[in-house]
Amino acid sequence: MARRGAGDGWSTLVAWLKVVLPLTALALLSTLFLVSNRINPDDALPYAEVDVAERLKEPRITLPAYAGTTTDGAALEVTADEARPGQEGGDQGAQAASVRVHLTTPDGERTDLVADSAQMAPDRKEIAFQGAVRLDHSSGYSVLSDRMTARLDETDIQSPEPVVAEGPGGRITAQSMRLTQSGAGSKDYVLVFNGDVKLVYQPAP
Repeated sequence: MARRGAGDGWSTLVAWLKVVLPLTALALLSTLFLVSNRINPDDALPYAEVDVAERLKEPRITLPAYAGTTTDGAALEVTADEARPGQEGGDQGAQAASVRVHLTTPDGERTDLVADSAQMAPDRKEIAFQGAVRLDHSSGYSVLSDRMTARLDETDIQSPEPVVAEGPGGRITAQSMRLTQSGAGSKDYVLVFNGDVKLVYQPAP
């Protein structure tokens, strides 16, 4: 009979433990959840300053780059700080800010162009630059204008606006400027100033 009593007592203890231990574990977990710090949604990602709604409304690309070769063999590279794609079927192409262009013609001459902003034509064959446009040519000339255009399929950079140029020959003012091949199929390239051209000669010291 004593053995039966011990067995019954042990069975009772095991039965109680099956109930008490899970309840104790549940109580501990509840306590952990209660004393833990609550997450404040406003504190999440404090370093993210991007307005998601604005980005969705006006998508943009950071540090875009384009590189290619024109039909006459010139190497062309275009970079910007930021670009916004044009609308599908719209009459305006992509727009970019703080634009830089590097053009190297087959004869080894280099042309660098910088502008505050640029807009690509809908057919993606020409870019229009605006705002403090500056063109530096390896011949030593630096040309300033409010607006210039550049073809993407051939070497052809133009300024339909008045330009001011500084170079080895002195200071040049003109109504327009164009950098292109000297003739169809020619391997030579020329920087031409047109319309009421004035040269202030400054001899080298």
